[in-house]
Amino acid sequence: MTTPLPLAGVRVLDIGTLIAGPFGATLLGDFGAEVIKVEQPGRGDALRGTPVDGKAGRPPNWLIEGRNKKSITLNLRVPEGQKILRDLAATADIVMENFTPGTLERWNIGWEDLKAVNPRLIMVRVSGYGQTGPYSKRSGYDRIALGFSGYMYPTGFPDRFPVRPAFPTADYNTGTFGALSAMLALYQRDAQGGEGQMIDLGLYEAPFRITADLITKYMMNGEVRERIGNRNPTFSPAGTFETKDGRYVQIAAGGDGVFKRLADAIGMPELATDPRYAQSAARIERADELEALLGEWINAHEFADIEARLVGGNVPFGGIYTAADIAEDPHFEARNNIVTVPDEELGDIPMPGVSPNLTGTPGRVAHAGPPIGHHTDEILGEVLNLSSADIDALKASGVV
Repeated sequence: MTTPLPLAGVRVLDIGTLIAGPFGATLLGDFGAEVIKVEQPGRGDALRGTPVDGKAGRPPNWLIEGRNKKSITLNLRVPEGQKILRDLAATADIVMENFTPGTLERWNIGWEDLKAVNPRLIMVRVSGYGQTGPYSKRSGYDRIALGFSGYMYPTGFPDRFPVRPAFPTADYNTGTFGALSAMLALYQRDAQGGEGQMIDLGLYEAPFRITADLITKYMMNGEVRERIGNRNPTFSPAGTFETKDGRYVQIAAGGDGVFKRLADAIGMPELATDPRYAQSAARIERADELEALLGEWINAHEFADIEARLVGGNVPFGGIYTAADIAEDPHFEARNNIVTVPDEELGDIPMPGVSPNLTGTPGRVAHAGPPIGHHTDEILGEVLNLSSADIDALKASGVV
């Protein structure tokens, strides 16, 4: 007997675009929620990129973040499309959106409109600055949110300007917070006898939440955290170093015990008893000279040798992996971190597997991000009981 997926029976309407809102729906879909992805007719979700020969595409980002979703097209700017959205919302558990505040209200599909047709609905509203506040009407994007949140200012080296992370951290963290908040509201509704509710999530708020003690230190003693490159301000040695064969590695050996193991592993046991380095506070004060010494040793050895010594000595160590390294690493393979998804159009598609790993009710990737409108007939026919003639008429008028 197959164990049901944990979110089987939960219906989610994803009416957002790009990542910050839709990624939350992707996470729920990984664990069995039925996710109906509502896309603009013609070009579809912006994550599809620019249409080619008038056809909405399926680039890698879409294949991953659109996975497990059923795509329908629906013009939310016209009354007929708005009515269909309200009808779908009446059957849904969760709606996820990331329009600029006020947009859905102008289209008669805002929170009050949808709550009126479904009091049990949970609506996750993602926007640049939240639904309220003096900046609520401003546009928000990942880069802007990272700067506003305080996350970006301390990132980088002290002699350079702040650096944006390589991936849209604000978008993905906000999507994760959106999925978490939807589950909290779902539990409160179903397990505690509650009702539906609206969740208001600003794009800057998730990265702000993970800035650790940044604001506390400033408001208590005026300290502004500055850029310090790859160094950890709370212990040493810790940093990024280049090996003899041109790879990059990271070492974190700040505790006194682990520093002794590091010193033994690199054949310099005397460092652990040297009064300049024996205690953590002393190592932090002399971080520059200690990490220069360690960097010199690493630069004289190849990656495989360093890995064998440090892993064998129980020293926290790791390479800075490229995509090529990940594809070849046995640990990623052993934990099914990369899955292959068959696709009728594109063949086998490798992509990140489902995370977190629930041992009793694991998630799955049923299919990659589908062609635009692939499920329009199915959803309108089976969920809203529209006839083929009705659906054809909606297509002819550009509503779907």
